[in-house]
Amino acid sequence: MKRFGSWGVSALAAVLLGACGGGGPEYSALVSFGDSLSDVGTYRVSTIAAVGGGKYNVNGAGGINWTERLAVTLGVAAPCAAQTGLNSIIPGIPAEAVQNHAGCTNYAQGGARITHPIGPQNLATYPAAADGALGQLTDPIVSQITRHLAAAGGRFSGRELVTVFGGGNDVFMNLAAVGAGAATPGEAVTAMGTAGAELAGYIRNLILANGATHVVVLNLPDVVQTPFGATLDAATQALLNQMVTAYNAQLATGLAGTGGVLLVDAHAQGQLQAANPAQYGISNATTPACDLAATLFASSLVCTESTLIAGDVSRYQFSDTVHPTPYGYRLIADHVATRLSASGWL
Repeated sequence: MKRFGSWGVSALAAVLLGACGGGGPEYSALVSFGDSLSDVGTYRVSTIAAVGGGKYNVNGAGGINWTERLAVTLGVAAPCAAQTGLNSIIPGIPAEAVQNHAGCTNYAQGGARITHPIGPQNLATYPAAADGALGQLTDPIVSQITRHLAAAGGRFSGRELVTVFGGGNDVFMNLAAVGAGAATPGEAVTAMGTAGAELAGYIRNLILANGATHVVVLNLPDVVQTPFGATLDAATQALLNQMVTAYNAQLATGLAGTGGVLLVDAHAQGQLQAANPAQYGISNATTPACDLAATLFASSLVCTESTLIAGDVSRYQFSDTVHPTPYGYRLIADHVATRLSASGWL
């Protein structure tokens, strides 16, 4: 079975680029805000750590996400989780106290939303949602930013590359609200537009206004084009598309004409990959690489190279129903690096 133990030629090129420079700014650090797609180990604690998990990926030597790859490209320190902990009430997965880690500037957390503090698998969702028993922290992006400002003396230095990538958990929570009859589809779409506008405001008023000069913002990919999205009926898929479109539109409008921001269209890039997977080296874009029946619970958070399905999954796009594999993250990192280079930021 082919695993994910090697970074490959693209990572070697990134190392060389980071060492030699590409003519753009020389960054002092990578500061990241977001959700599970950028999380480098918030929940690498307790039994999750004991089984080799901790990131939403195929955990192991080659299991790096897009922020970790980007750090190599920039030639800055590898990202580490700014906060760790777990509020689990699951027997066999003991809770672990929240700890803040000085010097670590990856604030992204699995389950994090834009503004609301309660995201997927937060203990406050239990028992209505059984998976809330895991007790994820889900510190929202607005709080992640304010925590960094508190740790950094109230300002960014201006020499960091800041990344912001979120919104997916707002999709999942609003979709769940519609399913539970707590919101109408129209209200869910409106809520997603509000979340996009809020994030744009936080970027302008909390990040740029406090000294950041280079901020990379990724919009929401097409959730329908995930293994999760493929299982939904046509009406729900249409609603998902409307929610993502509303979020992306308000995010773009709120950042239009704002200096110091590079908005990366992850949505359009993902659609190109879905339409032409072979062109991007993707061997499978519909089946999770992780055997979710063999993991501690059904999530890539606890997937390792020993819990993969049979066969060569090295070019599969998804590790579970929504999270990329190391190769999927590589595609995100490569696209961001291409946009940085084209903008003179690399």
